[in-house]
Amino acid sequence: MEFPGVGMSLLEMSHRSKPVVAMIESAEEDIRQLAGIPDNYRVLFLQGGASLQFSMVPMNLLTPNGKADHIVTGNFAKLALQDAQKVGNIRVAGSTEDSNFDHVPSQDELDLDPGAEYVHFTGNNTIYGTQWPTEPDVGDVPLVADLSSNIFSKPIDVSRYGLVYAGAQKNLGAAGVTLILVRDDLLSRSPENLPAMLKYSVHAKGKSAHNTPPVFSIYILGLVVKWLAQQGGLEHMERLNQDKAKLLYDELDSSEFFRGHALPEHRSLMNVTFRLPNPELETRFATEATAEGMVELKGHRSVGGIRASIYNAFPKEGVATLVSFMKEFERTHG
Repeated sequence: MEFPGVGMSLLEMSHRSKPVVAMIESAEEDIRQLAGIPDNYRVLFLQGGASLQFSMVPMNLLTPNGKADHIVTGNFAKLALQDAQKVGNIRVAGSTEDSNFDHVPSQDELDLDPGAEYVHFTGNNTIYGTQWPTEPDVGDVPLVADLSSNIFSKPIDVSRYGLVYAGAQKNLGAAGVTLILVRDDLLSRSPENLPAMLKYSVHAKGKSAHNTPPVFSIYILGLVVKWLAQQGGLEHMERLNQDKAKLLYDELDSSEFFRGHALPEHRSLMNVTFRLPNPELETRFATEATAEGMVELKGHRSVGGIRASIYNAFPKEGVATLVSFMKEFERTHG
């Protein structure tokens, strides 16, 4: 209702007022400290979600007659590929679709083009419950990553990337703002004939305020980043997320009733996906879980099954409650 020290709501103030500018600058500084972002990277707060980045990335990073590689490991990686191919010359350098996206490619499964202008991959695949254990090795080619669903869930070496983008609504806060980390040298690739709102260089010059930014979403993001630092930083969050996920995966591994989708070495720490013996039991599982206060467990409509999303803010106690429910459900329905 009242922004601290101002006497009015953040939503009432000009985005160019001193308190709002200071708030945005504080959010950027906290992000830089939390993730150890080098000085030669810009932090941008944009709009349009990660989905707009599917086309903005090739619009800005592909030079005339240039080409890029995409690695396809799930639904959003496919959507990124489809939009990028509408913009320029994009090829598939690796895919796990033949195995229903139950893993991510190993390094020797990738067919990378050393002449590519960038390589795009999706760090965590929410629908299928897989994640990259480490970044693919792309040599000197700039690495571009959609980290919407696992950003700041563990330490990140930003220097290994040319550009990182992430919609806020999974691990960073409320929908409405998209975080971009982009290396300075890549800003010069933005073509002059690109509309201003689609140019990274314009947003960098305007300090994320070329137009009215989503100030409230940035404010919430800034509070979440402060909270992450108060918890002990990204190293602590990684240990916590590993502990939470282990509770669920240990239950899956010890059961013949529940069956995990992702291969063990590629399991997501954010989205645990599994199946029951038949769709009827899966529906009953989700319904009874909802009655016990555990909601949104139904798997994505494209794959079915069960999906437990345990992002940074989800407490370990909640995972333990789900595991107890799973044990009881297996006892009564197995």
